[in-house]
Amino acid sequence: MVQFPVEAYQAEVGEIVGNVFGTMLGEVPVAVENMWAPETGRLTAAIYFAGDWKGAVLVECPDEMALFWTSRLMSIEMPVEFNDDVEDALGEIVNMVGGNLKSVLPPGVGLSMPSVVRGKNYSLKVCGGNFTIRKSFATPQGLFWVTLVEVVGRS
Repeated sequence: MVQFPVEAYQAEVGEIVGNVFGTMLGEVPVAVENMWAPETGRLTAAIYFAGDWKGAVLVECPDEMALFWTSRLMSIEMPVEFNDDVEDALGEIVNMVGGNLKSVLPPGVGLSMPSVVRGKNYSLKVCGGNFTIRKSFATPQGLFWVTLVEVVGRS
């Protein structure tokens, strides 16, 4: 398995997130130094990398932000409740972030289908994940987080 220093790519993660959000949502988030804190109502969208390098990227946001992003991404009125559109929008956002990150990862890396988790007081663990960077981003709607995880020690 190829070693990839995830901590060395913090600037690239920030740039990719800015480009994806600027293109898809018309709003460029600003990287901030806020610490991650569990929210009572949130969504986490994940996409996994497999091949010569293994890992995952997670996009995590409060419920209201997911509804807003769905409205922006799909050019529809903001949903008043969670539905397939919201899950599809978050899946598409993490897919675009993961696809763009793939360009800086070692060659031979493939992407999984995205998955979306919503709830209260949950945690999502990427098994075998040993190296992680989490970046906080601010928008007028609040904070969200992007996490890049490298899975080491597994074949």
